Amino acid sequence: MDKLEKTTPATLPDDPTAASRKRDHIELALQSQVDRTALDQRFFYEPMLAAHPESGSWPPFSFLGKTLRIPLWVSSMTGGTEMARTINFNLARACREFGMGMGLGSCRSLLHNEETLDDFNVRPLIGNDLPLYANLGIAQIEQLIEQDELFRIHALVDKLQADGLIIHVNPMQEWLQPEGDVFRQAPIDIIKRVLDKATFPVIVKEVGQGFGPESLRQLLRLRLEAIDFAANGGTNFAKLELLRSDPAKQELFQQLALVGHSAEEMVHFTNQLVLELGDELRCKQLIISGGIRHFLDGYYLINKVQLPAIYGQASGFLQHARGSYEELQAYISLQVSGLELAKNYLSVR
Repeated sequence: MDKLEKTTPATLPDDPTAASRKRDHIELALQSQVDRTALDQRFFYEPMLAAHPESGSWPPFSFLGKTLRIPLWVSSMTGGTEMARTINFNLARACREFGMGMGLGSCRSLLHNEETLDDFNVRPLIGNDLPLYANLGIAQIEQLIEQDELFRIHALVDKLQADGLIIHVNPMQEWLQPEGDVFRQAPIDIIKRVLDKATFPVIVKEVGQGFGPESLRQLLRLRLEAIDFAANGGTNFAKLELLRSDPAKQELFQQLALVGHSAEEMVHFTNQLVLELGDELRCKQLIISGGIRHFLDGYYLINKVQLPAIYGQASGFLQHARGSYEELQAYISLQVSGLELAKNYLSVR
């Protein structure tokens, strides 16, 4: 036995977990083999260029006219039920803690009365420094136009102390919904009418099937604060409504729920349109949502697109916001730490 072996202890005194850690390594080594076909090919891994990130190291940035601390958006979900109140309050509290923005679920019930206002009244929780947007469907706005009552939208935004309005566009959902509304005008024309009258910022989103290139072209040329992709791949409300229909309708129309565009495809459309539109480009911010199941999905897409962007989630938040705040807090904390790690070591191919 040489001199080094005689004087080196089996376990260093400042490494008390070494023995158990090494046992774990031995026992788990076979489970940790990776199939090369499963490697994530979206990134270059650069381990030499940065230290580990400190907590809270994602740099603050301006988006929707306010300062966010992480590139994550709470996508519109729900309102009008006791459970919705718990969900919205937990999410608003998380927005304040982590520096995120939030879109409310459909605020249709507030257009003519305030019975459900307490379910949506989250401005006191989120604070004034972060973006909060009300939300209405294109069908309700068309009805307000026909009744010469667009003033109700301004009143809605005011009563919620919201920064602006999200208009959700959902022709497929409405067509498949048993109680669905029928559009009499093209949604783009309705949105233009709102923009002519609005004194507040407007965001336009789909509801789970995304936008094709010509729809995106029209939207990018409007004075919108942002476009929310709501791409196919997340919650698909056309499919949801179809599941509420009779079996014959489900069988006949089920293929329609599969029509749409992924978030990655829409990023490609947008990058092409940014080049094509040039000075005609007026909307210059994006919320990339729809099928964003992992922070790496969001990190990849916001770095791939040629416009300032954050990524949005709905189902992931919904899963963790229905119970205790601490569960939601833990979920977001892990996502934030993952984003910070990705920023230091991953670059998009």
